Amino acid sequence: MMEPRQEAQTQLFYEFSREDHVPQDHLLRSIDQFVDLGNIRCHLADFYRHKGRPSVDPELLILMLLVGYHFGIRCKRRLCE
Repeated sequence: MMEPRQEAQTQLFYEFSREDHVPQDHLLRSIDQFVDLGNIRCHLADFYRHKGRPSVDPELLILMLLVGYHFGIRCKRRLCE
């Protein structure tokens, strides 16, 4: 009979708090306060398929582009960080 492995498994989920990582006077907070992309999904709904794997959230994609242009980030990996 095989014995169960006693290895430590990395945590699958973690908590992230914007309050802990982004200062109160940071530009990202201003962008979040003044840029409202709540209805963007309605305008882009015709471009998304309903079958298969879900696509990237359009709100998130546009916000990432805004942040990338403002901070001069060209690398996708650095932008995701």
